[in-house]
Amino acid sequence: MSYFNIILLFSGALFGGLSIFFFKNDNQQKLKLILSFSGAYLFAITVLHLLPDVYASGSKTVGLFILGGFILQIILEQFSEGVEHGHIHKHTHHHEVVFPYGIMISLSLHAFLEGMPLSGGSHNQLVYGIAIHHIPAAFALGSILLQNNVSRVYTVVLLIVFALMSPLGYIFSNQLSVGNFSDLSQYYKSIMGIVIGIFLHISTTILFESTVDHKFTVKKTIAVTIGIAIALLGYFLAH
Repeated sequence: MSYFNIILLFSGALFGGLSIFFFKNDNQQKLKLILSFSGAYLFAITVLHLLPDVYASGSKTVGLFILGGFILQIILEQFSEGVEHGHIHKHTHHHEVVFPYGIMISLSLHAFLEGMPLSGGSHNQLVYGIAIHHIPAAFALGSILLQNNVSRVYTVVLLIVFALMSPLGYIFSNQLSVGNFSDLSQYYKSIMGIVIGIFLHISTTILFESTVDHKFTVKKTIAVTIGIAIALLGYFLAH
């Protein structure tokens, strides 16, 4: 288990969330470029590393779990309202505090599941994509909390909770993979299939939802190309 991965996952999400106190949230262009990079990187890592590894197990049912993970992410987004894509929605009127329970719970579960594939030794480079991906997601979460009149102190506490989710997923998966949870370790590949389905959904949605008429801008094309190039570099260095 890598403590560096834990620290990076935690600090990336926390930095993204706390930055809401220092930067304006009305300019989404930079966040979209970060999302494009991380989406391309996550997609490439999933195709190059996660899919081959999980199918190498020889399981004939892993495809069902991948599909299930894809559908699960669709369901989660009905509650998170796309915060994991950097979307910001306001749910309050006047000065009434309206706590977005669905967003907080679904986004935390999403982050927990995203941390799970990192326990594999060959998947360490995935931590960078997830950490970067969580920066705009945490920024959007912080924006929603403040816009819904949640206090600054409580907002910081909730951002810390969110930042802990991926590290906890990583730690849980690590313990699962080494058999410390004897009753659950046999389902490790199935859980990885669910996570892969989530990654496929989130990465492809990030790549295409913010385009106009499905056309990439020059800046977005560059961001996507860099993300894929870095994933390919890691792939060839590992082989």
